[in-house]
Amino acid sequence: MAAFDVLVLGAGIVGCACARELAQAGLRVGVVESGPVGGGATAAGMGHLVVMDDSPAQLALSQYGNQLWQELRSQLAPSVEYETRGTLWVAADDEEMEEVGAKHARYRAAGVDSAVLDANALAAEEHHLRGGLAGGLLVPEDAVIYPPAAAAFFLAEAIQAGAVLLRGARARASGAGIVTLNDGTRIPAGHIVVATGTDTTVVPWLPVKKRKGHLLITDRYPGLLRHQLVELGYLKSAHASSADSVAFNVQPRSTGQVLIGSSRQFDREDPAAEASMLRRMLDRACEYMPVLSKVSGIRAWTGFRAATPDKLPYLGPTEDASVLLAMGFEGLGITHAPAAARLLASHLLGRDFAIDPAPYLPSRLFTDHSAGTRKPEPTHA
Repeated sequence: MAAFDVLVLGAGIVGCACARELAQAGLRVGVVESGPVGGGATAAGMGHLVVMDDSPAQLALSQYGNQLWQELRSQLAPSVEYETRGTLWVAADDEEMEEVGAKHARYRAAGVDSAVLDANALAAEEHHLRGGLAGGLLVPEDAVIYPPAAAAFFLAEAIQAGAVLLRGARARASGAGIVTLNDGTRIPAGHIVVATGTDTTVVPWLPVKKRKGHLLITDRYPGLLRHQLVELGYLKSAHASSADSVAFNVQPRSTGQVLIGSSRQFDREDPAAEASMLRRMLDRACEYMPVLSKVSGIRAWTGFRAATPDKLPYLGPTEDASVLLAMGFEGLGITHAPAAARLLASHLLGRDFAIDPAPYLPSRLFTDHSAGTRKPEPTHA
């Protein structure tokens, strides 16, 4: 008999959300984690719960994730710091205002509340933005949280439902219903959920690339801003395939601090903060919000996002019937976590799917659906 019905590899926010969902469904769940709970990309992220509309599949998953977060809000521990701040997408010029209109139409079609702001309305919402901006789009139901506390909350609920945390352990191989740890221990499990972020040790064929990002947090300045502010140009930088990029992306924290982002870099393995990228990032922030040139930054850090070639995560079963993936969320793992957990539970338990799971299936790596032929096995990027 297997030691666990499901063994979840990774105790970031996605892994912890999966453990909670599956344990509360009555399954015997184990969680393998070598580092701190909610460490890695979870601890490095902004904690922006955002509906993204860069593709229909991304819109569906992020909207579903936000919906589940809103349903969870009354249950969350105070340490999670859930605040409905809304996202204000800032348009610098008339061309970007055209994108505001298109974005508003996509949200409206999907049932997502949003409002177009002209220049005066934008200034009224955020007094410290520079003059001369064209306007923006307010998405009022987006929120912010403190991600490590959210991961800890999910794991605590999983443990309360009977899950077991295998702390300090690291998987070096998985498959055929067996997880092998670094010390050689072999643990049988009915199913294995791989939720290890950028670590593809047990799935070396998975084409996930590390994408480095920087963040900086300031001293306390209560009332400096009200919403999560993001430039519309962020969408261009977020989808750049290779070039280093920065974008204006700032967040108010419940402490009165301001979290300043963001940057994206491929082909970087060194986790150290880079002065040149921080300078570019801060210069960009000050272009939109000049008052930021006068604030005091108290800490900067980096993290690595798990990026996929088509900008969508891998969620669901693999060719090994015992192994399922919850990988490749890039900057949206915080938003997607409860949705990813619910979809994986539907796969495992035979439940109805709230959204179409097909765009996220790992099978897209292997089969050319248009030709009905098998693709070559992918190599690790």
